[in-house]
Amino acid sequence: METSPATTPVKEFAIIQTGGKQYQVSVGDEVKIEKLTGEYKEGDKVVFDKVLLVDNGSDTTIGTPVIAGASVKGTITKISRAAKVIVIKYKQKSRYFKKNGHRQPYFQIKIESLK
Repeated sequence: METSPATTPVKEFAIIQTGGKQYQVSVGDEVKIEKLTGEYKEGDKVVFDKVLLVDNGSDTTIGTPVIAGASVKGTITKISRAAKVIVIKYKQKSRYFKKNGHRQPYFQIKIESLK
């Protein structure tokens, strides 16, 4: 049996901007974002006010560039660092070799509500 598009429930979503990146989020999603400036700990509530687009299934609101009065609320579930990335600089025949490691910090956010 094939379902028609009209009976398929459409999930409400928003596009937010944080840390120089854009994320498509909906209620219940867990998103890894760049570390936020300021003092935060796990369990803190965060509000994203740079909402670029909101779609509730029937109509879409697009900001110019952001939607005034719109916000996305979430909770920090994890503060950690990503896997290590190894950076190697090497020049042959000149005895030049540099090796560095880097772990990028991130916040994992659980989206609570879209407004």
